[in-house]
Amino acid sequence: MMQGISSLTQLAISFLSVIQLLAITPTYADAKQIITIAYLSQELKIPPPLSNLDVFIKDKGVPGAQLAIDDNNTTGQFTGQQFVLKKFIVPLDGNVADTFNKAIGEQYPYVVVNLSAELTQTIADLPAAKTKLLFDAATVDDALRNENCRNNVLHLLPSRAMRADALAQYMMKKRWNKWFLVIGANEEDRLFAEALRRAAKRFGMKIVEEKTWEHTYDARRTAQSDVAVFTQVDDYDVLVVADEQGQFGEYLEYRTWNARPVIGTQGLAATAWHPTHEQWGAVQMQNRFKEQAGRWMEEQDYGAYLAIRAIGEAATRTQSNDINTLKNYLFSEAFALQGYKGTPLSFRPWDGQLRQPLLLAAPRSLVAVAPIDGFLHPKTELDTLGFDQPESTCKWSK
Repeated sequence: MMQGISSLTQLAISFLSVIQLLAITPTYADAKQIITIAYLSQELKIPPPLSNLDVFIKDKGVPGAQLAIDDNNTTGQFTGQQFVLKKFIVPLDGNVADTFNKAIGEQYPYVVVNLSAELTQTIADLPAAKTKLLFDAATVDDALRNENCRNNVLHLLPSRAMRADALAQYMMKKRWNKWFLVIGANEEDRLFAEALRRAAKRFGMKIVEEKTWEHTYDARRTAQSDVAVFTQVDDYDVLVVADEQGQFGEYLEYRTWNARPVIGTQGLAATAWHPTHEQWGAVQMQNRFKEQAGRWMEEQDYGAYLAIRAIGEAATRTQSNDINTLKNYLFSEAFALQGYKGTPLSFRPWDGQLRQPLLLAAPRSLVAVAPIDGFLHPKTELDTLGFDQPESTCKWSK
C-alpha cells in the first residue's frame, strides 16, 4: 500500500513539474521580447547573358534571410523571443539612402544590407545608421575591412584577400608555385588581382607573367585561336584569372597553349558556399533552402542567412534585444556561429569580418576546404586567411 501511495505521489509530482514547465516556457504567441530586423536591397539591372546556362536571379539574399528568420523563431518559441523581418527592396531607379532614412528609421536597430560596396559605404555613413548595426551580406571589398571600415558594419562574406589566400594555400600544398596572372578590364578585376598579388607574396608564389585581357570582341567566337596565342608565355604551373563578371574566364580552360589548370574567379574558385558542399550538415541546409526557394543557395543567400542567424544566436544567448549587449556578445570569445563548414564562425574584433573556412570548388565538385592543413596561427587557423590583426589598417574598435 505504501508503495502504491509513493508511486501516486511521484506521479503527482511529475504532473506538477510538467505543468510548471509549461507555465514558464513561453510560446511564440506569448513572446515578450521582440527583435526587429530590416533587410535592405535594391533591384539589379539584368545583365546580358554570357551563356544559355546563365540564369539571372533577382532575389539573391531574400530566401536566405527568410530561412534564417524561420530558424530563429523556432528557437524563439522556447526562449520567449520573436524575430520580425521587414524587407525593403528599392527599385532600380530608387534612392537607397532615402529609403533607409524614411522607412527603416528608428524601429529597426539591425539591418541586413545586400548592396554594392559603394552603396554599403553610403548607408553606413548616414547619421541615422550610426546607432544601428549593419550586416553586410554581399560585398567582398578589402577596403571596407581596412581603410574604409566602419564600426557599425559587420561583414559576412569572405573578402577578396581571404579568397586569394585560400587559393594560395592550396597552390602551396600542390607546389604549383609559378603563376600566370590574367586580369580583366573592370575595376573589380583589378581589385582581385591586387589580392592575388598579395597572396602570392605572402605564400611564396612567383608571378612569372601578367597580362590584361583587353579583347572587346565576342570571346566565344574567337577563343579557340586567340586564347592559345594569348597564353604563349614563359612556363608556369597554373593560370590565375581575375574576371569577376565572367566575361572571358570561362573560355580559358582547355584552350591555353600549355596544358595548365585554371584557378581564380573561374576554374577552381574560393567561395563561401557552393552547391556541391555536403559535409557537416550542409546537405540538410541545401535541401531546406532548395525546397523553400526552388533553386540552389547563392553566396548572398548564405551571407543573409548568417547575418540573421548571428543576431539570433546573440539574442538567444544574452536573452536581450539591446543593441549594445548584442554587439558586445558578437565580438566576445563566447560567440560561436554554426555555418555548416566544420568549425564555429566568429567575428574579428579589429575589422568586423566574419572568420570562416572557404570552399575551394570546381563547377561540379568540392576540391578542398581552406585553411589547408599545416597552416598554423597562434589564435585560430581561420586568421591565416585575409588580413590578420597586425596587417589590418582598420582604425576602429568595438
